Amino acid sequence: MNLKEIHNVYFIGIGGIGMSALARYFSATAKKVAGYDKLPTNNTADLEKLGIEIHFNDSLESIPEIYKNKTTTLVVYTPAIPGNHLELNFFLNQNFQVMKRAEVLGMITKNTFCFAVAGTHGKTTTSAILGHIMQPYNATSFLGGISENYHSNLILGADKISVVEADEYDKSFLNLSPNIACITSMDADHLDIYGEHAALEESFQEFANKVSDVLIVAKGSKVSGLSYAINEDADYKISNIIVRNGNYIFDVTTPNNHIKEIVFLLPGKHNMMNALAALAMADCYGIPLKNIKKSLQTFKGVERRFSYKIKSDSLTLIDDYAHHPTEIDAVYESIKEMYPTQKNAVVFQPHLFSRTRDFIEDFALSLSRFDEILLLDIYPAREMPIEGVTSSWLLEKITNKNKKITYKKFLVKDIKNSEATIVTMLGAGDIGMMVEEVKNDLIYKVKL
Repeated sequence: MNLKEIHNVYFIGIGGIGMSALARYFSATAKKVAGYDKLPTNNTADLEKLGIEIHFNDSLESIPEIYKNKTTTLVVYTPAIPGNHLELNFFLNQNFQVMKRAEVLGMITKNTFCFAVAGTHGKTTTSAILGHIMQPYNATSFLGGISENYHSNLILGADKISVVEADEYDKSFLNLSPNIACITSMDADHLDIYGEHAALEESFQEFANKVSDVLIVAKGSKVSGLSYAINEDADYKISNIIVRNGNYIFDVTTPNNHIKEIVFLLPGKHNMMNALAALAMADCYGIPLKNIKKSLQTFKGVERRFSYKIKSDSLTLIDDYAHHPTEIDAVYESIKEMYPTQKNAVVFQPHLFSRTRDFIEDFALSLSRFDEILLLDIYPAREMPIEGVTSSWLLEKITNKNKKITYKKFLVKDIKNSEATIVTMLGAGDIGMMVEEVKNDLIYKVKL
C-alpha cells in the first residue's frame, strides 16, 4: 500500500491517544481526515479544532460520502473497537483498506530512522523526553500522552527520523522496524492477551530481535542490550544525585564519556530512569551530550504523569495515569520523597476487570501504602464484567482500615472530608476527565 495514493483517512476510535496522534499527522500532511468515537473528549475537541469531522454514533449514515470511496480511503481502527461495530464491519465487508493503528504507524516509520520505546511502564514519558531531545533534529514523534512542552501527542518534524512508542498490547510493537530501541520494563500485564507472563516476555524478545542497530535495556532485563541503571554498574549510569529546589541534579557516565550536573524537573526515580533511557538512545544516535543535557533541563513532562492540578500549602492535587501496581508504587514513592511528612490520600479507578482480577493482591498491597484510599468502580473499557470482580472485592483486600468506596457524584465531598493535604487521582479510565471538575470544585477551598 502506498500512502501517497491515499487522500482520505477515516478513523474508528479517533479519540484514543495513539489514534489521535495519527489523525493529527495525516491532517498535517494534507490528507482529509474524519472519524468516529464513542464519546466526546478533550482529544476529540482538539481534533475538531483542526477541522477534523467527528461523530459519536455508530451509524453508516454518519460517515461522510468522500470516505466511502475505497480507492482513495484508508480506514484505521483500534483493537478496542468491538467486533460487532457497524462502521468497521461495513468497511471490512466492502473490502476497503482497513488497518490497525500499529500497522499504519509501522508503515509511516518504515522508511525513517526509527527510535522505538518499549516496556510495560515508562513508554510515554521516555518517548516524550526523547522526542523533545530529537525535536531540534527535525524528528517526528508519535506520543501516547500530551507533551507539556508541545501541548500535543504529535511533535511534527520531517520524514527522516521518527520516535514512537512500541506498544506490547496485542503485540502491536512487532509491526515496527526499529533502528534504536529501549525496553524499560517487562512486568506482567495484558494477561488478557498473553495468558501468562512468560508469553509476554517472549513477545519482548521478538521485538528485541527486530532492532537493527542498538538496544538499550534496564539493568537486570532478561533481554540483552546496553544496560542503564541508577547508582549501579551499567553501560549508562546515573550517580551523585542531589535534590535542589524540588529538582534532581545528577551525573551520567556513558560507555565513552561523563557529563556532570544534569538538571531534571520531574519527580521520582522512575522518571530519572526514563530520562536516562532517552539520553542513552540519543547518545547512541550521536547527539552531543551537552545538547541532551540542555533538552533534559527544559523538559516539562507529560499530562497525567504526576501532573500538578493544585499546588498550595493547604492542598496539593496530583493527576496520574498509573493503572498497574508497579506504577502505583512509583507514584507513592514520589509522593513520599517530595512530601515525607504530609498526610496523603489516593483516589483510584481500577482499569479493566481482567487486570483487576489478575493483580488483585498486588493492587491491594500498593494501595494499602497510602494514608487514605478512595476507590471508584472499575472502568470496563473494552471488557464485559467478570463475575465477582468488583471494586468492593479489591477494597476487602486492602489492609489499611482508612478506606472506602466512593462514587463520582460524592467524590469531591469525600475529598473535602479527608484530612489529607496531598490528594492523588490515579487511573487510565475516565477519571482523567473528572480531574478538572474536581480541581475546579476544590480550588476555592485552598489558600493559593
